[in-house]
Amino acid sequence: MKTPSNPPPPTDDAPGVPGFRTWRGVYLFVLAVFIVVVIALTFFTRAYA
Repeated sequence: MKTPSNPPPPTDDAPGVPGFRTWRGVYLFVLAVFIVVVIALTFFTRAYA
């Protein structure tokens, strides 16, 4: 039987943001939100212009 391995200890570069284990995840989230906002602004501009 295998014993469950423990996760690696957090590094000093951990972002400290709940829900994110790496800075890459934080950056991808921010990029995704930015893209959604730009798309929403484009949609609203065309809908109400």
